[in-house]
Amino acid sequence: MFTPDEPLSMSIASEPIPGRYVVVFDDTTRVGPQMSLSQLRDEAPAALEASGHSPELYFPRLGIAVVDSESAQIDELRSGCANRKLPLNVVPERIYRIQTEQADAAAPAFADTDELTWGLQAVRAAESGYTGAGIRVAVLDTGFDTEHPDFVGRDVSTKSFIAGEDAFDGHGHGTHCIGTSCGPRGVPDQRGYGVAPGASIYSGKVLSNAGSGSDAGILSGIEWALENDCHIISMSLGADVKEVHPPYVAAGRRCLDLGTIIIAAAGNNARRSQGNDGFVGAPANSPYIMSVGALDESLKVAEFSARTLPGRGGAVDISGPGVRVFSSWPGEDRYNTISGTSMATPHVAGVAALLAEATGYRGRELWAELAQEGQRLLQFSVDVGAGLTQAPPPAES
Repeated sequence: MFTPDEPLSMSIASEPIPGRYVVVFDDTTRVGPQMSLSQLRDEAPAALEASGHSPELYFPRLGIAVVDSESAQIDELRSGCANRKLPLNVVPERIYRIQTEQADAAAPAFADTDELTWGLQAVRAAESGYTGAGIRVAVLDTGFDTEHPDFVGRDVSTKSFIAGEDAFDGHGHGTHCIGTSCGPRGVPDQRGYGVAPGASIYSGKVLSNAGSGSDAGILSGIEWALENDCHIISMSLGADVKEVHPPYVAAGRRCLDLGTIIIAAAGNNARRSQGNDGFVGAPANSPYIMSVGALDESLKVAEFSARTLPGRGGAVDISGPGVRVFSSWPGEDRYNTISGTSMATPHVAGVAALLAEATGYRGRELWAELAQEGQRLLQFSVDVGAGLTQAPPPAES
């Protein structure tokens, strides 16, 4: 009987989808040289078709497929790949959700003003001479309200990967995250809230209007972002799974190889006042995806923000403002203030766009620059990583 190549037992919170599997054409548990993407593009689709699987959801830039399958078919695929000397991992497809949370009151070091949100002040976005011009940022979330008046004239591309739903944000979470990462810094009669107002926006709807989605949609969104040469992929979503999920090991590494960095929410499963520090969930626990923790207005770790786990992967890499964050919202409301590692993540993605513009760095170099330029904090690195993300200073004249 077929069993997935899961490195450890699955968390009950991961919600596997019966009969649906993610096939990673790679040995993602092995450290060292991997099969080249050119080899995968030639071999993987043929292996899928030979075992009776449709290659419709095969993502050539990632070397990953999502399939409907029975055990016998998977066994045939495994055998065929062994004959082709094509390594693979097979794991259940999972469900992921937005990462928002209720916040406790705190004595703030920062506060929103009439001009700027506290988050923009904390990451020093307004002091930077950069806007993210020429940088393409993909936000994979619940979609976007393209009719929002604050984004008139902006370079925006949208696509839905949710069956039966168009790219419009029927939830609000995606519009909020796009507002933080790429919204305006100056709005008539309203405070500025966007870190990188000059960046090009790519909104991939990978979570439904109910706020959930699966590996198939998320991986489709990542592939789409790569097709459009996006430099940064922001994903404020996750599942409370301690185990590193192999598809995002491969996807994160291959994105870095292609000069794209994935930045994802660490997760909101901590209850720190109750002695529960939580853990970084999937997909942020991939060692090749930058995981973001949340800070409050006093630059303290948010009550809900997850902590690093021992072992490879599972680390909090950096932190951003994630408590009581004001940003755009769809429809007549236009704005909303919410909390979560979901809100911290687009702050880091926006700063990444500013650094990418300022330095020309991409992929691994951009990751290193984000970590190097973070403001060191007094909290433990297992909680805040490299510290508070920081925008680049203005260029010297």
